[in-house]
Amino acid sequence: MEEIKEKDQPIILKKRSLDKTVTISSEKNELILKSFAYIFLTIGALTMLIPFLWMVSTSLKTPAEAVAMPPVWWPNVLRFDNYVRAFEVAPFGRYFLNSVLITTVSTLGELVTTILAAFAFSKMNFYGKNILFTGLIATMMVPSELLIIPNYLTLSRFGLINTYSAMIVPYLASVFSVFMLKQNFESVPNELYYAAKVDGSSDFNFLWTIMVPLSKSAIVAVTILKIIGSWNAFMWPLIVTNDRLLRPLPVGLQAFTTEAGTHFELLMAASTIVVAPMIVIYLFLQRYIIMGVSKAGIKG
Repeated sequence: MEEIKEKDQPIILKKRSLDKTVTISSEKNELILKSFAYIFLTIGALTMLIPFLWMVSTSLKTPAEAVAMPPVWWPNVLRFDNYVRAFEVAPFGRYFLNSVLITTVSTLGELVTTILAAFAFSKMNFYGKNILFTGLIATMMVPSELLIIPNYLTLSRFGLINTYSAMIVPYLASVFSVFMLKQNFESVPNELYYAAKVDGSSDFNFLWTIMVPLSKSAIVAVTILKIIGSWNAFMWPLIVTNDRLLRPLPVGLQAFTTEAGTHFELLMAASTIVVAPMIVIYLFLQRYIIMGVSKAGIKG
């Protein structure tokens, strides 16, 4: 037995050496793949950051530096007074209040319709549910540009053009939000719903006391995405408003483009003011967006 063990020792040592070599090789491959991934992500991040950095730097330039060729990447003297001048050129205080009002009301309205619709499609049984939901999902394939004329004609017949309602009513519901929240609601076991019904709970009570708290991350994600989309809306408010005092911030940026030309330094200063709140919201709440979207793909 001792002779057999002595003969097996070189083989065992070779196996250990081979396993160690394979382990080191796999670790090297993993390190190389991670390095390439980080390099790729870094390049992508810089590509996304360059336009934002250019916007901020241009907002601090003189008019000559803003249009200079070759481009001036950073101004010699920081002109923070561009931000003050931007507020003097146009009533940006009113634009800001308009954006806050439109974003707040449309977000609250979409949350109500989304939560109710998602609950109905995920937990309640009614005739034609699957067909209706399939039809709603199909509408997501229709480009939003095709809906501009029908929506405009509809609002015009109701006399809502050039009002706050024109910028709010068409966006009180979102099929994408309903779909995302429905998928999240379906991850809650049906047994919990049936148990609540046996205990005498109403659908409305179960929704607001059980479903909503359990789906907090998805609801926050829907809210953030809605706020960002509503705050940055440009085309629709531009079409349905004639009174400049009704317009939100993105539309108000037109004040810096005149027949005489564009004041790029003031335009970039105002654009920085418009974009800054959304960046802050995203940086602080981005984990909720990731959690909500990831949970939308989990069912059962």
